[in-house]
Amino acid sequence: MTSQTHLSANWPILNFPELQPTLETLHQWIQIVGKIRLRTMPWQNHSWHTALYVSPMGFTTGSIPHNGRIFQIDMDFRTHNLEITCSQKGSASMGLYPRTVADFHKELFEKLRSLGIEVTIHGSPNEMDPAIPFAENTVNKNYDESQATALWLAMLKSNEVFQQFRSDFIGKASPVHLFWGAFDLAVTRFSGRDAPVHPGGMPNMPLDVMQEAYSHEVSSAGFWPGSADFPYPAYYAYAYPTHPDFGKQRVSPQQAFYSEEMGEFFLKYEDVQCAEDPEGMLFSFLHSTYEAAANTSNWDRKHLERSYTK
Repeated sequence: MTSQTHLSANWPILNFPELQPTLETLHQWIQIVGKIRLRTMPWQNHSWHTALYVSPMGFTTGSIPHNGRIFQIDMDFRTHNLEITCSQKGSASMGLYPRTVADFHKELFEKLRSLGIEVTIHGSPNEMDPAIPFAENTVNKNYDESQATALWLAMLKSNEVFQQFRSDFIGKASPVHLFWGAFDLAVTRFSGRDAPVHPGGMPNMPLDVMQEAYSHEVSSAGFWPGSADFPYPAYYAYAYPTHPDFGKQRVSPQQAFYSEEMGEFFLKYEDVQCAEDPEGMLFSFLHSTYEAAANTSNWDRKHLERSYTK
């Protein structure tokens, strides 16, 4: 077995043109699942209660306490089923296969009602334009099992490195979250200082939600599977507020680059996937971009990092 074959087996190849149809359908589906969690969980700071998580099978809501019981929704990309488990009434399942968003939406709420779970969500997607109501969306209906599995495996591998990166920070830090708005896996560190009021600007995203999410100074990084406008799965890193010198900092690896338009550093997933040491390359990107944010914004690193060395 060649080294490249071995690496590809561990860090799956993501070819955006092949992934895109499935990605666009999955994005709609996880928005529906995420909105169910949003409506049934108590509010947490920075909308952390809304996020999904990478699981051993796929994506999960984790346990949701609701009306004296607990339920959980899991999207399983090994068996290609969605499973709803409830502490009082057992479970229900439905298939993940080529089907419209409208059909997925209809069956999911039927399954929830069969378990006595009554939930009402805002019926249109966020952070998308156009925002076709879920119940009317017959446009997105593609689902390729191999592409869905590859995306999950890429998230799974990224999640492991993100968890390791998070462990050395003893200040306030987010869990590793799968945010369904932009469909990105993210981890965020906080300096402990207040931030300027965020101007907003995300499509179909309430201004007050954006402002609360960025109420404090952050250095954030994540994995994003790409879009029609940026057809490359990639890792990103940004700071808010952004110091004028942030984008001028030298970061690693050498394949990383700064986008003046986006105000973020990027590293293409393909560069990580093909690397001799993918985990090491990704960790160096996370650490060096954090240092770019912390140093230019004068964070108190001595009291925020477990192993800080000047």
